[in-house]
Amino acid sequence: MEQDKTAIRNAATVIVLRDRASDPAILMGQRGAKAAFMPNKFVFPGGAVDKADAGIPLAAPLPQVCADRLTEQAAEDLGHALAVAAVRELWEETGLILGKPGHWPGAVPDDWTSFAATGHLPAADALQFVFRALTPPGRPRRFDARFFLVDAVEISGDLDDFTHASDELSHLQWIPLKDARRFDLPFITEVVLAEVAGRVDDPTPPESVPYFHNNDEASLFLRLRGYPMPEAG
Repeated sequence: MEQDKTAIRNAATVIVLRDRASDPAILMGQRGAKAAFMPNKFVFPGGAVDKADAGIPLAAPLPQVCADRLTEQAAEDLGHALAVAAVRELWEETGLILGKPGHWPGAVPDDWTSFAATGHLPAADALQFVFRALTPPGRPRRFDARFFLVDAVEISGDLDDFTHASDELSHLQWIPLKDARRFDLPFITEVVLAEVAGRVDDPTPPESVPYFHNNDEASLFLRLRGYPMPEAG
């Protein structure tokens, strides 16, 4: 059956933060010119949740505070699949490993054979849920995206080795956080960057998470497990 391209898909995006105490940088790449969603834009690694993600074992789960935030206005069992999708997309699009050394229980799913060959199991304990955004109506693709922040020290292997990356993102590079807005970014990425900049000095998961909610009636900034965001000014 052909997938309904107008349906809202759950998605996970990963913001890898490097050298946060000295010269913070984030990992981004450029989408292709022919991409249906955000062509030519510089973005973080990420993508839609696959049906199989719910059944993939994690060597370590999400921090409890993050798992709790993910359940608000969402299915209670979605957090695990989102965390798995984050690890999978990071590996597929950059070749970077977020996991712990170990052996897979049973057969390795096809999508994970190259990851498993590194001797790791996916792990989510270093992921911090920091932002949620729903793509506005009228776009060619709509995603309910959860953004996860992870410190680069939690990545296994060489942070500059992208040889195992797919070709979905080009020009993969570590961009100094202070320079990121010079690139061609989606609007929501600029908003997320401001949130990341405010978290550089705080290594703990946030108690409440901004939610940029778009529907046919309005665009709202909310906070999950918190209060409405104050108006600017």
